[in-house]
Amino acid sequence: MTTAEDQTQARFQGAQRLDCTLDELVERARSLAAGGTRCLLGITGAPGAGKSTAAQAIATALGDQAALVGMDAFHLANKVLARHGSHGRKGAPDTFDPWGYAHLLRRLKSNREPVVYAPVFDRGLEESIGCAVPVGRGVPLVITEGNYLLLDAEGWREGRELIDHVWYLDTGNDERRRRLVRRHQAFGKPTAEAEAWALGSDQRNAEIVEGTRERADLIINLTGTHRPDINA
Repeated sequence: MTTAEDQTQARFQGAQRLDCTLDELVERARSLAAGGTRCLLGITGAPGAGKSTAAQAIATALGDQAALVGMDAFHLANKVLARHGSHGRKGAPDTFDPWGYAHLLRRLKSNREPVVYAPVFDRGLEESIGCAVPVGRGVPLVITEGNYLLLDAEGWREGRELIDHVWYLDTGNDERRRRLVRRHQAFGKPTAEAEAWALGSDQRNAEIVEGTRERADLIINLTGTHRPDINA
């Protein structure tokens, strides 16, 4: 007899690899929205991989058939990080509230409420804002993106179990780092500090995320040209 544990282990083995354009990825997501029931799609990858670009492109293309909810909205507040002495590592797995994120995903998955108001992370403020993203009961596809959707740790595992499909964006390290430096510069960091973050904290987090790659349903290499988002 196949146990629930066996089924879970099988789910995380043998991730398929796919080369596709961003437009083709949008169409693949569109088919999920047409499935007849609420579907949760996760988009993950190392910092700078292009998660925000892909997720926003899908949400924009699908209009009222999709809603975008970010994992980053579960960053711990700066004052909490300062109290823990971890503000300099903001973005590491332990600087988030994974149980809160899992709880939101559970509400979205069950789709029993007329509307769920999700939080959003404001990069200008470097803080989260609650009740900023309304997700109505009639929305068939909820897209969620972030670094740690596949992390095998308490809280993160519980969230992963609620996501129907997780796509891992596999992007070359040189390009990722260039994007990260540009992102940090865009939000006010001097070049030297931006490079230090990209090669320091961001790179350490990237190595953690890359270790989760094989637990994805699809490992995707985006081909063609698309505009990299500074929030990617």
